[in-house]
Amino acid sequence: MHKDVTERLLQVNPSLAAEARKILDLNKSERHIRGGLATREKYLHLEHS
Repeated sequence: MHKDVTERLLQVNPSLAAEARKILDLNKSERHIRGGLATREKYLHLEHS
């Protein structure tokens, strides 16, 4: 999906492709944070069960 968005969209609509790239890059940079928080929540709920 990322390849499709970044490569094909660039050909179809360069302006929209630039916006999509910003969002994808932000998501990539924050993914480890969200994943870590989700794992923490999961184990907190298991401890209190």
